[in-house]
Amino acid sequence: MPDPGLRTVALVRWGIVLWLVALVVLLVAPLPEGRGWWVWVPVVGAALGVVGHVYLARGRGNAQFA
Repeated sequence: MPDPGLRTVALVRWGIVLWLVALVVLLVAPLPEGRGWWVWVPVVGAALGVVGHVYLARGRGNAQFA
């Protein structure tokens, strides 16, 4: 299988950064009435990204051995 040249751990890191940027935007921008739950979407996204990063960093998410 050819190497795609993309490291999964780096991709997960960028995903976490983008979720955190979305969180900052939601915290700064005024939210419509009844949309307070929107803030929790990037919080959960970043948290799941951290879990995925730990999983991959420990070597258990290595697709080579799947």
